Amino acid sequence: MPEYGRIPGEPAEYINLNMKLLSGTALTLKGLTPPARHRWATRLGCGVLAAALAVTPVTASETTDLPSLGGVGGGLISSQMETEIGEMVMTSIRRSARQVHDPLVEDYLADVVYRLVPFTPLDNRNLKLVVIDSPMLNAFAVPGGIIGVNGGLFLNAETEQQFGSVIAHELAHLSQRHFARRMEQQQANAPLTIAGVIAGIVLSAVTRSDIGIAAIAGTQAAAIQNMLQYSRAHEQEADRIGMEIMAKAGMDPRGMPEMFEIMMRQNRMQGGHLPEYLSTHPLTQSRVSDTRSRAAQYPVDEVSDALEYHLVRARLQVRYARSATQAADAFASYIKDAGSDAPPAAHYGLAVALKRQGDLTQAESVIKALLADYPGRISYLVTLANIHLLQDQAQEARALMEQALARNPRNYPISVTLAEAELKLGNGPRAAEQYRLLTRRFPERAELWSRLAEAEGLARDIVGVHRARAEYELLMGNPDAAVRQLREAQEKAQPGTPVRQVVTERLSQISANLPASLR
Repeated sequence: MPEYGRIPGEPAEYINLNMKLLSGTALTLKGLTPPARHRWATRLGCGVLAAALAVTPVTASETTDLPSLGGVGGGLISSQMETEIGEMVMTSIRRSARQVHDPLVEDYLADVVYRLVPFTPLDNRNLKLVVIDSPMLNAFAVPGGIIGVNGGLFLNAETEQQFGSVIAHELAHLSQRHFARRMEQQQANAPLTIAGVIAGIVLSAVTRSDIGIAAIAGTQAAAIQNMLQYSRAHEQEADRIGMEIMAKAGMDPRGMPEMFEIMMRQNRMQGGHLPEYLSTHPLTQSRVSDTRSRAAQYPVDEVSDALEYHLVRARLQVRYARSATQAADAFASYIKDAGSDAPPAAHYGLAVALKRQGDLTQAESVIKALLADYPGRISYLVTLANIHLLQDQAQEARALMEQALARNPRNYPISVTLAEAELKLGNGPRAAEQYRLLTRRFPERAELWSRLAEAEGLARDIVGVHRARAEYELLMGNPDAAVRQLREAQEKAQPGTPVRQVVTERLSQISANLPASLR
């Protein structure tokens, strides 16, 4: 197994760079020849900064223990049941798990997922994506088409290929119906209470503890060992299919064994305390060796990371740093040592850290320098617009986003930022128009309905406020509150108008699923 931080062909003294950074040892590139320095900086990008930024430790009670489950279908678990499980878990996540509602991060995750999906044998490709706000390494797949990652996956995956391998693995779980197959095996060995299993899944998502796992175990404690063994078989199958998905999508399957090696090193560094991901994805040395051997069978093609991965990674490195000042200092120090070899992501990370620190003038200067080299890059434009909003320059932000949207129609981060600029300017009708378009495209994103309600209020459209709040409450698992909001909207809408008819129809849809006492 290669040593931590080792770049093939580079001097041995540059092994364990992340460990040195964690211990406070200064990072320098001055000892390398210019070609070696360029290779080192290009390969690592600003990856070593994940350790330099030294994220704040998270206690066990603060972690989000979300389930990593299998896929869809199966005889015991029907399609309808898996959809209901997914809805239950998604509602629990919205209510109880902190999420990263960063449009650039969300958009990048969607891009990677849907780059892989065409090569995944999924029946249902209408997926719901979640980014959990935790620096811990974790990812999960839930029946009903939910794929989620912790922000910490970006911190731990040094390359886009490593990050993509985790997503491909989770998609493979879904496509191979692993959840249903696990339940069927348990049913064959000893009857399980499906309701108990579902309750365990939801509790696991909601409580961020082992309560959910205990609930599952309590339904049939004698079957736990068999379930673990079967899970290992599923993990190997997901590895194999995940690498096939990656290869077909033009990604490097070698990213999977590389990611596993990072996890095992992290396990050793933590004194045997399993990373969150390994608690639900058993990993052994033989499995690492098997994936390495399988990856070696694919043609050796030079696959480059998309710059966007490292830009998003830099954003999250700043998010999970102990302080904005520490983040800015770490990026600035790295750029100084790397000189002209410092990758764009390092400069971008500095700009994001300066913005978070409140040094808006300097942040703007760094972003504009990046835009001079990469005109039109969406991440830079959106970040510059957000800086303008913090500078109370909402007119400039709006103009910038309107131009960007004309070149990139329907782009999610640009659309969200334009809507925020309209809100900042007090232009309720235009903000509401933008948010209505967004909610039509992303109806499962509760935060968009919340912002729409705010925009409708600014526009003095009271019926619109109640309608948006109703959809928000429904997504948060409060159908009775949704009904109350729609009744308010119905009362305030003019009789005989199309709006009144739409509200009445929506009220009927939701009420039909409520107990008689709440209708």
